[in-house]
Amino acid sequence: MCVRALALVPSLASALVIALSGAIPATAAPAAPAITVRLLDGGKTFDSRSLLGKKVLLVRFQASWCKVCAEELDDIQRVHDTYGPRGVQVIAIHVQDAEADARSFLGKAGATYPAGLDPKLRIANRFGFKGTPYTVVVDKKGEIAARIHGSATELRMRAALDPLLERRPAKKPPPKRLR
Repeated sequence: MCVRALALVPSLASALVIALSGAIPATAAPAAPAITVRLLDGGKTFDSRSLLGKKVLLVRFQASWCKVCAEELDDIQRVHDTYGPRGVQVIAIHVQDAEADARSFLGKAGATYPAGLDPKLRIANRFGFKGTPYTVVVDKKGEIAARIHGSATELRMRAALDPLLERRPAKKPPPKRLR
């Protein structure tokens, strides 16, 4: 008994030192699962692995029958338009939706971001999907940086995206010409 108790002392002492110092072992963000999906516009295939090291990815899980998704279509489009040139790729994944319904839904809103179908939740479930809408932000390293369950307004998406993007240098005024 005493030998076993003594064997536990070093590990208990280490745990006590860590606890008292306030140090928390570093943990990496969870790696995002790869997304490979046929897009609704033209049948091309989207592969998220092609973005690694190049772009931040915003994945929007939505459905044509989801009222909140419909209310936020303009927000998603604005984020696509504003952040696309800054290195963010937006993609919508329509869950439990028929292709015709998803096309109609996106068409009425004039959505220009790519979208694909996930009728059996194969992609969504790998991201911890619990219902629509659900938005996931993946950083350039391929790690999940944010999960937004439920409503994802433009403001919430900006708050998740801004820290991941490099700051643009302030524009300097042109030098004054001397006469």
